[in-house]
Amino acid sequence: MGRKIFVSYKYADTSVKDLNIYEEDFFGRKMKVQTKARHYVDKLSLKLELGDNIYKGEDDGESLANFSDEHIASKLRDKIYDSTVTIVLVSKGMKNVFETEKNQWMPWEISYSLKEITRNGRTSCCNGMLAVVLPDEWGSYEYYITNNSTCNCRSLNSDFLFKILSDNILNEKNPITTKCSDGSTIYHGDSSYIQSIKWEDFVGNIKYYLDKAIEIRDKKENYNITKNLR
Repeated sequence: MGRKIFVSYKYADTSVKDLNIYEEDFFGRKMKVQTKARHYVDKLSLKLELGDNIYKGEDDGESLANFSDEHIASKLRDKIYDSTVTIVLVSKGMKNVFETEKNQWMPWEISYSLKEITRNGRTSCCNGMLAVVLPDEWGSYEYYITNNSTCNCRSLNSDFLFKILSDNILNEKNPITTKCSDGSTIYHGDSSYIQSIKWEDFVGNIKYYLDKAIEIRDKKENYNITKNLR
């Protein structure tokens, strides 16, 4: 049975690796266009298994400043209610630092993906979640994921993320940890409700990571899950 997948992303973010995209102009000529985060959604659609369906988040960077919380909620309920997994495409320019998080779509989409939503007498479960990290314009992931060559482990720049996203990373109630040689903490196992995966790793084994997101969702009581924007 196919999955219904909601994808949260910053539509117009161009701080991503070039995918060599060509589109037709008004005269039917093939013209190279600047790659945006939304082009990665198109690539993902082509790689999903037969029967899987994508529901897209932000289309055009619409401001939320003049919308009430209830208006935003009503729009998201329809998009997210029937989905089972939410993929958050993490990109370097996804966050507008000059706007509050409540005035940006992605935090709301993450919030509603984590909530149980009741409609027509039926309550949905919270979604399985994945943070799929896009390479930046230099093909690097180091704006978010850095590798420690000393102990062969990695660290995450969680300060870069939306608050509701960072709150649901490394949020296992009783994590298994050890100490790195530099004194930092190393987390083992499924320590995050929202796991972070590089784009190249994800598209190389999509089914595994979608199944893992559902597996973690089914033991959500093991995590301190933040569902509301702060």
